[in-house]
Amino acid sequence: MMAIVGAVMLLITLVALGGYFLYRSLPSTAAGVSANASEAVAAPVDSDEMGALYIRVVGESSTVFVRVPGGDVLLDQELVQGNSVHYRENAQGLEVAIGDPAAVEVYVNGDHQDISDRDAGHSFTLNP
Repeated sequence: MMAIVGAVMLLITLVALGGYFLYRSLPSTAAGVSANASEAVAAPVDSDEMGALYIRVVGESSTVFVRVPGGDVLLDQELVQGNSVHYRENAQGLEVAIGDPAAVEVYVNGDHQDISDRDAGHSFTLNP
């Protein structure tokens, strides 16, 4: 009898978790997307604050990988719309890989670099 109750409780828990994660994976409403996009546009960053590398996600999301050449990984994660990262000068340079180039804006030393037409997983190196 206890085994049946335990199995039913486990089933209920799995269904509840499945529903929760399904709900979390659904895209947000159109109003939410446009609000996030307008917030990203409404908060421009001064080129002096961008540093050597500035990446802002303007699409839905993109993976971003940044590391010191042959050394420490500084960032390896998926960023969503409105998120941005920036790195000041680095004496060793930076290696960068962008999962979805069309979803990001990239600035190197304050200058916009249009990589939107590049293939997925586009990578480049910033020399010191």
